[in-house]
Amino acid sequence: MANTLFDKARQRFLEAQINWLTDTIKVLLVSTSAYTVNASTHEFLSDISGSARIAGPVTLTGKSTAGGAADGADVTFTAVTGGAIGSIDIYSDTGTEANSPLIAYLDTATGLNSVSLYQVIDSNRLAA
Repeated sequence: MANTLFDKARQRFLEAQINWLTDTIKVLLVSTSAYTVNASTHEFLSDISGSARIAGPVTLTGKSTAGGAADGADVTFTAVTGGAIGSIDIYSDTGTEANSPLIAYLDTATGLNSVSLYQVIDSNRLAA
């Protein structure tokens, strides 16, 4: 699957239930051999099994918006172990996985295993 916003995230943005600038937005690295995205039915962080999570979560700082795009400061993932990184997944952290909304699934970027999050977000503009 190509980079996409989760369907429920789109709805939540439209209904002012996710605020990119004020919510705690986190990112994690995910193994796509252990997780198959379904952007129309996956809604919360709990839809990504613990065994599929390679590294993170890391809280996104320096968030901004411009021209319809969301951005944030570069992040560093420490202690990255396990399988190949297949995607970077972004979500709004409520403190409970069962109601922390998934926002974006990014699996297409040059050098995804080593690319900075900033480059992925900036080049893909968090749009499908």
